[in-house]
Amino acid sequence: MKPELHIEPEIVYRKAKGHHAAHHGGAWKIAYADFVTAMMAFFMLLWIIGATNEDQRKGIADYFTPTVIQMKNSGGSNGVMGGRSLQSEDGVAPHAALSGPKPVAIAGGGGGGPMEAETASQDKQKNPGNRRAADETRFRMVEKILAARLAGDPTLKGLKGQVRLVRVHDGLRIDMIERADFAMFDSGTSVFNAEAARLVRVVANAIADTPNRLTVRGHTDGLGYRSGGGSNWSLSTARADATRRLLMAAGVGERRFRRIEGVADTDPFNPEDRADPRNRRISVTVLGQGF
Repeated sequence: MKPELHIEPEIVYRKAKGHHAAHHGGAWKIAYADFVTAMMAFFMLLWIIGATNEDQRKGIADYFTPTVIQMKNSGGSNGVMGGRSLQSEDGVAPHAALSGPKPVAIAGGGGGGPMEAETASQDKQKNPGNRRAADETRFRMVEKILAARLAGDPTLKGLKGQVRLVRVHDGLRIDMIERADFAMFDSGTSVFNAEAARLVRVVANAIADTPNRLTVRGHTDGLGYRSGGGSNWSLSTARADATRRLLMAAGVGERRFRRIEGVADTDPFNPEDRADPRNRRISVTVLGQGF
């Protein structure tokens, strides 16, 4: 009898396949977006540096200065116009006065305040170079405040092209200029309309806290009176004095004013056209120390 063969059963071990690792999160998308944003900002910076001149870059730098944050009731953006000319909205080139003084930009408290008293006493001890540096600082501050106020006031945004700041030999001149669709006064009168009065108050707020003395000059166009026996001389003088009174009502000290004058049409904005409405304007000059 043959012995019985025992055949061991074949045992097959099958290892269970594990699940795939969990899908990774989306954190990389955030990091990638940050990277793309940073690169875009970098290339924009390179483009701005290559596409602008030194004065324009200075204006952009002034826009991001934190000074305006410290201003009381500054309102709106500081604007890129700090230290630069305000763009005219009536089609007039901003460099229309290249033959004359260089335009710059540009737009509370009363005269005689703490800043004026302290600065005036300090200026007596300063040499002319220091006084000029102090004036430059004040002029830049006036430019920044005025630009911020004009940009931040919805009722005056359309008039920012009518405010022109010009550096002159005796200080900083602020011109408030009329245009065909904007008159500061009724024809032949020295009474401000509501919009122009608001503009003068904005100018007053920008200059009120400086110690510098002021001059106010009235200008008319070359059109004479048709009746009434008046003259452009008397009208321009009356308008300059009306501006002085409104500046005082807005907080500018009376002793700040050095000269109020009317020059009729003898100093036109546009000499080629004496009837140009832009010849009708009011000029307020913030005088440098020593003038």
